[in-house]
Amino acid sequence: MPLLVNGARVDLARPTGDMIRAHPHLEEKAKLLRSQPAQIVEPKGLLYVQQREFAVTTPKDGSVSILGSDDATTCHIVVLRHTGSGATCLTHCDGSDTEAEVSLIMSSVKSFSSSTGCGRLEVHLVGGFNDDRQLSQKLTNQLLRAFDLQPEDVHLVTFCVTELNDREEQDIHFPIIYGIAVNVKTAEIFPATFPEKGPDEDLRSAHVLTGAPLTNIYDAKTEQLRIGPYFWGPFPHVDFWLEQDDAQILQNLSTSPLAEPPHFVSHIRSTLTFLKEHPFPSRSLFPDRKPRIYKKNEEGLWEQVCSDKI
Repeated sequence: MPLLVNGARVDLARPTGDMIRAHPHLEEKAKLLRSQPAQIVEPKGLLYVQQREFAVTTPKDGSVSILGSDDATTCHIVVLRHTGSGATCLTHCDGSDTEAEVSLIMSSVKSFSSSTGCGRLEVHLVGGFNDDRQLSQKLTNQLLRAFDLQPEDVHLVTFCVTELNDREEQDIHFPIIYGIAVNVKTAEIFPATFPEKGPDEDLRSAHVLTGAPLTNIYDAKTEQLRIGPYFWGPFPHVDFWLEQDDAQILQNLSTSPLAEPPHFVSHIRSTLTFLKEHPFPSRSLFPDRKPRIYKKNEEGLWEQVCSDKI
């Protein structure tokens, strides 16, 4: 069944600008979202989702109440929620395999909603801007098409992407919202930044930089964050990249060099250093081929647990 707005099927043969004009409430909602200052989300109760990761949970979760992600420039952050079960998925898409990724998050939310008689699937899309290479527009179109191909009805509720998330300063375009969070219990979605992006931030970033597919990082039934096991070979030219100055890294390793947040280069350097230190993670990080498992402690923070205790 199709992607719907206010009960009517979205006409994907027409430009997204036509869709916005046909449904002015989407633009109003985007304007309202853009007008909110980004909230700083502390680690307690938070599950941070990196690029090419997703996590799904329900309001019954005793450990995680907030799902969030940021640092999206041309990327889009997608929240998919079933209104009956409250099952909520957040993912950070970069256009690597959008159709397969949407199928994956659809399945993950439906797996928590199969016994729920009432409710509907709602999707919220945030991110991107009017970038020079039109990567944001391409990803917006990919996501709309992928949701339209799903066998179930999906209702587009929030559409704050590309031209609706764009600001211009001295002829340079930037996203307005770089990150969002969703409160799993109340369904509230709001602009957000995250001082803590762990655990295993470098390991998870390395997984993406080496070409990982979209990965589920959370088991809501056991309330465990599971990282890996991940495997890769020596990263090509890692020494060369680590020798480059900030401008070269920004120009060559970003999809939108002028719009990146200030910490982009230091984040990439840290990830490259990690890849240099761990050219064979099967030996240094995952010798037993088991994931690194974390649970929230009494303070609401992630704490690693031994896999043999599970």
